[in-house]
Amino acid sequence: MKYDRIYNFSAGPSMLPESVLEEARDEMMNYRGTGESVIEMSHRSKAFQAIHDEAKADLRDLMNIPENYEVLFIQGGATLQFSMIPMNLMKNGVFDYIVTGSWSSKASKEAARFGKVNVLASSKDRNFSYIPDVTDLPISPDADYVHICENETIHGTTYQTLPNTKGKILVSDQSSMYLSKPVNVSDYGLIYGGVQKNVGPAGMAIVIIRKDLIRDDVDASVPIYMRYDTHADADSMYNTPNTFAIYMCGKVFKYLKGLGGLEAVHKNNVEKAQPLYDFLDQSKMFKGTVDKKDRSLMNVPFVTESPELDAEVVAGTKAAGFDNLKGHRSVGGLRASIYNAMPKEGVLALVEFLKDFEAKHG
Repeated sequence: MKYDRIYNFSAGPSMLPESVLEEARDEMMNYRGTGESVIEMSHRSKAFQAIHDEAKADLRDLMNIPENYEVLFIQGGATLQFSMIPMNLMKNGVFDYIVTGSWSSKASKEAARFGKVNVLASSKDRNFSYIPDVTDLPISPDADYVHICENETIHGTTYQTLPNTKGKILVSDQSSMYLSKPVNVSDYGLIYGGVQKNVGPAGMAIVIIRKDLIRDDVDASVPIYMRYDTHADADSMYNTPNTFAIYMCGKVFKYLKGLGGLEAVHKNNVEKAQPLYDFLDQSKMFKGTVDKKDRSLMNVPFVTESPELDAEVVAGTKAAGFDNLKGHRSVGGLRASIYNAMPKEGVLALVEFLKDFEAKHG
């Protein structure tokens, strides 16, 4: 690759588009004649306000976000939202969760600190290798919301159809699938995700929330910073925001618009993932760990016959110019995260490496 860059299959922080990095490099010392870098710039300056407003407008355009939804840039990543969501949406103190992997499990455990959590369905019985049937769930009549992790980064599963929430608010963690395909924002009450997987640098979450869910009557014990109305009223500038993350996300939004929008991005992601899944399906050494119907286009976990052989593959990939193929520490194995910025050439190079490895070690 250009600049002697590697194919980085990290689950996050992850690859950003090369042209975006080049633009940021060119503007680093003197942003558009201001005489200063964006990372030095006051968040109250006219220059940064323009960066913020343009990023927000481009995201609205990309996702076709309706006017009755607010876009918030909040520090802390998705993990902070595990707490903010029950704190802000709580009315009855009953929360319904569908547990399909590590992140939805962590979210449900955090919510249990604030109220009663009902696990409507889980795929833990088969090591989170599938998405359970969500067409007729036992929705709690007094549930404040139904929560899903729409794409599980660690286990590599994704929802093909959204759950029938029977009128309850749907909350979705989209961290590892943000902007990878079109979504109908109106299907959700709240969408959130850390940006470091598919959108920008680490340290920030984007929250898209229906305006009627932004309340001023949350419990008095909720800290000011943890209230959605605090961030909405201040247009994400209650305190100094993650200015560089907003700047970089804005550049990624423009890059994706330049590709033709999310329809074009999704088409590219389908075409990019297919060669890797085709190889795993015919390989005698490497096996995918997810039911075919529930496979993620973003995160592809797979294994060999032993942890020792997995480790040998990881060592070989680093020598071949790849990195971060080791599976998450909680599950082991191997994982290729092939987000928007990963070029198809990177996936094809990985497939060729795996074919060669199998030929030599099979």
